[in-house]
Amino acid sequence: MYLALNVLGVAVFLGLGWLFSKDRRGIRWKSVGLMVALNVVIAWFLTSFPVGRAVVRAAADGFAWLVAIAYEGISFALQDWVGPTGVDPAPVNFVVSALLPILLIVPLFDILSYIGFLPWLIRWVGRGLSFVTRQPRFETFFAVEMMFLGNTEALAVSRAQLKHMSPQRTVTIAMMSMSCVTAALIGAYTQLVPGEFVLTAVPLNCINALLVASLLFPVEVPAEEDVIVGVGAVESEAPQAATTGADVAAADSAAVGTAAGTAAEAADAGPTEAPGPTKPAKPEREPFFSFLGDSILGAGKIVLIVLANVIAFVALAGLVNHLLGLIHSGLSLQAILGIVLFVPAMLLGLDPATATEVSQMMGLKLVTNEFVVMGQITGEVAGYDRHHQAVLTVFLTSFANLSTVGMIIGAFKGLVDREKNDLISRNVGRMLLAGILVSLLSAALVGLFVW
Repeated sequence: MYLALNVLGVAVFLGLGWLFSKDRRGIRWKSVGLMVALNVVIAWFLTSFPVGRAVVRAAADGFAWLVAIAYEGISFALQDWVGPTGVDPAPVNFVVSALLPILLIVPLFDILSYIGFLPWLIRWVGRGLSFVTRQPRFETFFAVEMMFLGNTEALAVSRAQLKHMSPQRTVTIAMMSMSCVTAALIGAYTQLVPGEFVLTAVPLNCINALLVASLLFPVEVPAEEDVIVGVGAVESEAPQAATTGADVAAADSAAVGTAAGTAAEAADAGPTEAPGPTKPAKPEREPFFSFLGDSILGAGKIVLIVLANVIAFVALAGLVNHLLGLIHSGLSLQAILGIVLFVPAMLLGLDPATATEVSQMMGLKLVTNEFVVMGQITGEVAGYDRHHQAVLTVFLTSFANLSTVGMIIGAFKGLVDREKNDLISRNVGRMLLAGILVSLLSAALVGLFVW
């Protein structure tokens, strides 16, 4: 019975995308079908086969290893914050277990960008995904880019592209930006909830972001506009200047606050005509240790931003709950959103009692952020049954919440003109819906195979 509910949930969530679509006739159902099939295969492989489970387990173990190494630096500076062995927090301390490891993981990913490996990986995975899903090249590139860099960082890297795109395409990019996670934060997630499901959610969210955006706001992209400008190789038959891996690394690093401004200016310039066979001059790259220092400072800012948001949003949610409690003792923000999200939670294949609990967690995540909910359940999630663990963890593994809407709108205000900003602002409701639907679809697809 609950499996049938789960299957029905996938269909209902896709149907909601159609129902709230800006242009139902413009939906390319063949592409939608390909993306659904691809995600079913990915979810099946990563959860049902020994090799797939070994892949996600190895990735989770890799992040756990990085976090353990990060504790060496943490225990040196903050011995009183960790357990007697100087390795594991005892009792669990949210700042130590979830946030301070970021100070190692962010610089590591920035170094991979500096040497050119991460931009190369993003570009080729994006090309392959575009071929399979039949989606425009930049949209698939951006989906993969968000997986590694995060939403605002990926937007900054792609600002030259955003200036060349139509206003309608920028709306789809804004919708997709609701559904990512940053690779640098995955290590923190895996310390709070089951790592295997966190890592299963990442590729599913990437593809579902494309899928949901193509349902809610379908845009026809002519062949002459289906190019990537400024970041990565210029994918066009026209004689345009090629971009090397070093250039891409510099541009990507600039986006996360770790490379010189020269690379960003070069990216803004967009494609230029190549003067014959001579290659364009490479932008000068920042000295490594200067770059590394900026990266560490950037990681520190991430820690402070996440910590400030968690404290502020937990406090604000508590204030709202106290005010609602003055009206009725049983009234709270979680209770209201729990009622709204109860049916979607049931459609994840949960019994009514569990669906009530999960819907409240889902509502709290949308109002605050994923860290707040993960921090609340970290001590008890191991006792949940496997299906409960899977669907809740996958739903939580995204940036979809109200604060992200404000963050994305703010980022676009600094990147594109007023016309594009106004169109994005008129579709804030669809942006939030896109984030919710992506999380629900990913959770439902994983739930099909985990019982």
